[in-house]
Amino acid sequence: MTSVQLEKARKLLCSLQNHIRDTLIAARAKSAHTFARIAAVTAADTIYEVDKISEEAIFEWFEKHWPKAWPVELVMEGIEDGEVVTFPRGTPAKNTVCKCILDPIDGTRNLMYDKRSAWILSALAPQRGSKNHLGDINVSVMTELSTSKMWRSDQISAVRGGGVKARALDLRTGRWRQLKVRPSRADNFEHGFASIARFFPEGKSLLGRIEEDLWKALGLHGKNGGQLVFDDQYITTGGQIYELLIGHDRMLGDIRPPVYAKLGLGNASLCCHPYDICTAMLLQEAGGIVETPDGKPLRSPLDTTTAVSWMGYANPTLARKVRPILKRLLKEHC
Repeated sequence: MTSVQLEKARKLLCSLQNHIRDTLIAARAKSAHTFARIAAVTAADTIYEVDKISEEAIFEWFEKHWPKAWPVELVMEGIEDGEVVTFPRGTPAKNTVCKCILDPIDGTRNLMYDKRSAWILSALAPQRGSKNHLGDINVSVMTELSTSKMWRSDQISAVRGGGVKARALDLRTGRWRQLKVRPSRADNFEHGFASIARFFPEGKSLLGRIEEDLWKALGLHGKNGGQLVFDDQYITTGGQIYELLIGHDRMLGDIRPPVYAKLGLGNASLCCHPYDICTAMLLQEAGGIVETPDGKPLRSPLDTTTAVSWMGYANPTLARKVRPILKRLLKEHC
């Protein structure tokens, strides 16, 4: 796709996410009590009623608005691995020109209990069949699904190499305004937020031990009574990328896959998947770092089941400080 086409694709994905957000806001106003109902359990994740509402909105939007000249394969949480969904409907996957990976609601549990914002995540890559990986993504968009008491919804998007575009929607008036996005420029972690994901009871002890050893190696454990690095467990990968983008956090990451493997848990459904981390490019376009825990580019396939380990840093300086220590710790513990 040309640069003009990629920009058009960015705008299309923004429009898609606006449609999903507006559909969910309308549904919540009618029947918020149904959001927490379990609709299905798949190999990728638990699907709640709120997920079903968003999926229906997505299929409706693609049918009406996706350009027929750009046949697309949709890879999405809620679509079973191996199931082929394309638009226009019935197009063989081999005849599509691009692949769209999408998480309708990243942070479902936050939203269905009206606790904290969830996020719509989507990204586009040229179609390469089973060879597609996260590094192929050249368009990415994320949109905030705000709680009922919030008046603003943020949206961040980018075409690779074109920098980040960020705006905020006033949900009361329907007006957009520009949003400033700048990851932290701090060269240390003192008096800042930084943490490793440990959202569920499984593996929490080992994950905490690795993180504690990391702060010890960086000379921060126990310093000033151990109150120099703050922890925030935001249960959404997209939300974590946002916190890094907006300058709230200096380091966030998810190393559950090797920890679960070490403990023999083998529960990939509790891990980050490619659709959860498909907006990593946004942080990279803003000057931050997203990589594997040992410092390599993310190259996980664009599917719905692969467990992904990742680390995100607000800037290269912080990445250089943590990378060798974390690599060593993972070898020692996992």
